[in-house]
Amino acid sequence: MLKQRVITALLLMLVLLPALLYPDPAVFYLIAMVFIAAAGWEWARLNGLDRLASLMSGGICVLACCWLWWAGLLGQALPRVWLVVGGTWVLSSAWVLKAGVSAWSQHPRSLRMLLGLLALCLTWLAVAQARLIGINFLLSVLALVCVADIGAYFSGRALGGRFSRSKLAASISPGKSWEGVWGGMLGVVVLALVWRYADAACNAVVSSFYTRLGQHGWLFLIFACVFMAAMSVVGDLIESLVKRSAGVKDSSGLLPGHGGVLDRIDALLPALPLAMLLYSY
Repeated sequence: MLKQRVITALLLMLVLLPALLYPDPAVFYLIAMVFIAAAGWEWARLNGLDRLASLMSGGICVLACCWLWWAGLLGQALPRVWLVVGGTWVLSSAWVLKAGVSAWSQHPRSLRMLLGLLALCLTWLAVAQARLIGINFLLSVLALVCVADIGAYFSGRALGGRFSRSKLAASISPGKSWEGVWGGMLGVVVLALVWRYADAACNAVVSSFYTRLGQHGWLFLIFACVFMAAMSVVGDLIESLVKRSAGVKDSSGLLPGHGGVLDRIDALLPALPLAMLLYSY
């Protein structure tokens, strides 16, 4: 399993890094669109659609992303859009998680599909806009989600061995604990402080997400980072809830050793739009 995870991760880096660093951002937009289409296919399967309908769902994601691109929305400031998307993520996720696993399948499938595909396409729009702002900005947001996940994993294991682990959501994701959440948040705050210092030391041409937040004061920077780390956990929990409702461990087997695309981008679904919301305002 470890060997598979490493090989898959290396192959993904060989595809994503050149696309990210390529001078023309359109290459990265297209690669990101492929991942969003795959996630759309997985979302349809998790919600009980057949093979043809699942493939069509992936195609709908591609068409929607192409329309957003053709309409010129990538280069536009969309503060109201990101405010609605961010607010919807905060409010609806709290409602869905409180209702629990059993309630998910009771919602109309058409509504579940609409919201899921819409969330995926808006995530593509957010990541495309972040790339357009600059590589340093996009990488800083992606790193936030990674550090929150890694910090949660190691702090959860370390503190769980010494103290009684407080389950975060036992019925949804038994492996997650409050100790892990606090550790992930601390890791993100440290990352923000170090990255902001690096921006200043290197005279970064494009400011990172943290430098932009820090322009409003240290307190705002820390609060925003803690909030972003918390919402990345929410994205992970939402996908875990959907998978548990479907009775599967992974969203698919597209990424050997890692599961599916949704398993890798679930935390980014709320984090990227919220990052664009904070950037817009």
